[in-house]
Amino acid sequence: MPENNFVYPRDVEAFGFDWGKLSLTVAPEVNGAKTFSGGVVDLPPGQGHTRHNHPGAEEIIFVISGHGQQMVETPDGVPETREVGPGCTIFVPESRFHSTLNSGSVPMQLFVVYSPAGPERLLRELPDFRLLPKG
Repeated sequence: MPENNFVYPRDVEAFGFDWGKLSLTVAPEVNGAKTFSGGVVDLPPGQGHTRHNHPGAEEIIFVISGHGQQMVETPDGVPETREVGPGCTIFVPESRFHSTLNSGSVPMQLFVVYSPAGPERLLRELPDFRLLPKG
């Protein structure tokens, strides 16, 4: 695979869902990344992804723009929800349940990183998954 070190969300097909979309800009199949994957998540106002986890993987969520409510469960399984906005980094420990909701009136954009790579592949199995063309 040729190196593809500079990737914009418009350069890749996106994963579309009823709640928004994920454009993987770093992944083994995009540019040969070996130990992690990541990309840009776009959430329209009032939308978000429900409580879920990524077995065996950690996640970083960085808020680029917009405001929302981020939930990450404690080690005891207690939901901890915080208001988040631009510049906030959220760490989701391995296999921990979490959810994100755009509670603002404008689109919310996030950058997410999964380590190790792989949890994003399971998204293709969700019932509302659709592959969106580049651009």
